[in-house]
Amino acid sequence: MLAAVVGAIFGSFLNVVAYRLPRGESLARPRSRCPQCQTPIKPYDNVPVLSWLALRGRCRRCRAPISARYPLVEAMTGALCAGVVLAKGPDADVLLGLALVLLLVPITLIDLDHRIIPNALTLLGAVVAPALVALTAPDALLEHALAGAAAGGFFLLAVVAYPRGMGMGDVKLAAVLGLFLGRAVAPALFVALIAGTLVGAAIIARKGAHEGRKTAVPFGPFLAFGALVALFAGDALVDWYLTTFV
Repeated sequence: MLAAVVGAIFGSFLNVVAYRLPRGESLARPRSRCPQCQTPIKPYDNVPVLSWLALRGRCRRCRAPISARYPLVEAMTGALCAGVVLAKGPDADVLLGLALVLLLVPITLIDLDHRIIPNALTLLGAVVAPALVALTAPDALLEHALAGAAAGGFFLLAVVAYPRGMGMGDVKLAAVLGLFLGRAVAPALFVALIAGTLVGAAIIARKGAHEGRKTAVPFGPFLAFGALVALFAGDALVDWYLTTFV
C-alpha cells in the first residue's frame, strides 16, 4: 500500500516532467497551475488521483476540464511501483526495478506526445542503473554493462540498416534497458519488437500498405512495455529458454 501511495506521488511529478521537459521549462518553477486560467493549484487540490476525483476533473476556479491523463498516470505509476515491491520483495533489489519504472513513465509519455526520447532521461538512466547495480549486486555489474552494450549495439545496427524504422533515442533507451535488466534485456527487446510489429501490421491493415508505412509510430512505448514484461518475468523467460533450447 505504501509503495502505491509513494508511486502515485511520484506519478504526479512525472506528469510535470512529461509536460515541461520537452518544452525546455523548469521542473521546479513555477508551481503547477491551471492551463486555462493560470491559477496556481493549491496543495489540497494536488493530491494524486483523489483531488481530480473530488473536483470531478475540473479546475476549482474556472471549471475548465482537467485531462483524465493526469490521474491515470498517477494511478498507473502507483500500481507499477506496488507491483515491483510485491514481485521483488522489500529489499535492496527492489530499488533497481522502481528506478526503471519511474524512468519509463515519462519516457513513454514524451515519446507518445513528441516522438522524442530526451537525452536527459536516458543519461539519467545510464548513471542511475550502474550505480544501483554496484550498490545492490556488484557481482552483476559486468553482466549489466555487457547487456547494455549488446542491446544498444543491436539497435544501432538496425538504425544504420533502416534509418526510417527508429531513431537514436531508441538506441540509447535500449542500451539503458540493458544496464537496468542485465540478461533479461533479451526478452524485453523481443517483446518490444513483436508488439511493434503487431501494431504496425494493424495500422497497415486499417490504412492500407501505402498510407500505413507512412504512419509514424514511436517505438519508445514498445521498449517500455517490453522492459516491464522483462522486469516481472524476464529472468524466468531466460531460464526457460536456456533449459529448453540450450
